[in-house]
Amino acid sequence: ATEGRVRLLQVVDTEYTADSVEWCPLEGRRHLLVCGTYQLRKPEDQPADPESKRGLDPDEPPSRLGRLYLYRLNADSSACPLLEIQRRDTSAILDMKWCHVPVAGHALLGVADAGGSIELLRLVGSENAYTLQPFSSFALEKQCLALSLDWSAGKIGRASDQPLRIISSDSKGQLYLLEVNEEGPGLQEVAMWQAHHFEAWIAAFNYWQTEIVYSGGDDGLLKGWDTRTPGTSVFTSKRHSMGVCSIRSSPHRENILATGSYDEHILLWDTRNVKQPFADMPVGGGVWRLKWHPFHHHLLLAACMHGGFKIFNCQKAIEEKQEACTVSASHTLPNSLVYGADWSWLYVHNPLQTCQSCCSGSSPCSNSRAKEAHLSNLKAVHQSPAPSYDHLAENDEEGHSILQSGSKPLAEDMMKSDSQLHTAGTKVCDSDLYLEAANFDISFLTTCSFYDHILHLWKWENI
Repeated sequence: ATEGRVRLLQVVDTEYTADSVEWCPLEGRRHLLVCGTYQLRKPEDQPADPESKRGLDPDEPPSRLGRLYLYRLNADSSACPLLEIQRRDTSAILDMKWCHVPVAGHALLGVADAGGSIELLRLVGSENAYTLQPFSSFALEKQCLALSLDWSAGKIGRASDQPLRIISSDSKGQLYLLEVNEEGPGLQEVAMWQAHHFEAWIAAFNYWQTEIVYSGGDDGLLKGWDTRTPGTSVFTSKRHSMGVCSIRSSPHRENILATGSYDEHILLWDTRNVKQPFADMPVGGGVWRLKWHPFHHHLLLAACMHGGFKIFNCQKAIEEKQEACTVSASHTLPNSLVYGADWSWLYVHNPLQTCQSCCSGSSPCSNSRAKEAHLSNLKAVHQSPAPSYDHLAENDEEGHSILQSGSKPLAEDMMKSDSQLHTAGTKVCDSDLYLEAANFDISFLTTCSFYDHILHLWKWENI
């Protein structure tokens, strides 16, 4: 397969090390992006309190600080497409997921933090005034870290009679099944059980059979569970040779499951036969997150720590159940560990091929909103609290990203159409009304990384 071309559109300094990034999947809000950070601060790194008579305690545990950023993508701005519109200081964030269905008319974001809590934040407001506000929270067991979470509504189309649930994992190896009460107090515990001997790095639903959940632990085990009889695993696999830290059920194809591990391998499974995976992909780095493309059913995005990020074409492997996955794109960045990665649900289409309502503002297309807000957005470019640095990226022969020395901001590089979000005559849209005219050869994605505390916005062309 021909390898796609990746262009770096924007670089944002997140100040704290960044480990989680998620695009909102809901129509009308797909131009919104959240980034979570995790910063370990040792007692000697903290500013001294002149009024305190107590000196530094060498046995005092380090504090884990976090910050949640909310960004808006402005499709009309090539110079600075991502604009920060909110930041919330929190406990360190280890995982985040948007719910794929609105709850009481609002988008909900679930956050797993180092304080041992699952927090739900509700998106309120509109246009330029979106904010995330506390909705509900649930404290896991004391003195533990909440490591991951997943929603039962992980794919579009949830039966109305199905309860909305969250599965979460913690640093003591436990799983928590929580139910979201859309009318009442919010989160309530359904079940809790010991799943792994060490950290349970990841927990995830089977989106096609939501009573089934999967977990991966630092003990190297991948386990399946039936939540109707929690505590007794349906299966246990030792196929990964190190800690299992990512699991993702395909929202497009039933019975397809992807898992990743510190052993630097991605495995694809048919959930009807979990004795052996049908594909094994070495990636050159620990696999912290896996994301299926929202529209390309066979594309899999992987955040591979020191191995950067990779895009796999799994079409032949899935359809023919043979190891035929190809790397469609691969990027590594020096001195960074890529922990977060996600596809944008926005897509490019040509309005001349469809109804002109997208341009006239009668549809929920993000482009019409961007036009109305363009003047205020231009002001906000210079008001974003976190500094942004815009560069173009080139690849060396081994696929490493090299920032061009003396790179010009993208606004000064308008002659290069592939450095912009979209080309002349096309629009970036977040309404499903125009999917038939979408150009799915162009996708947007973001990654975030440890140590260099950077959020990257990328444009990928499947050429």
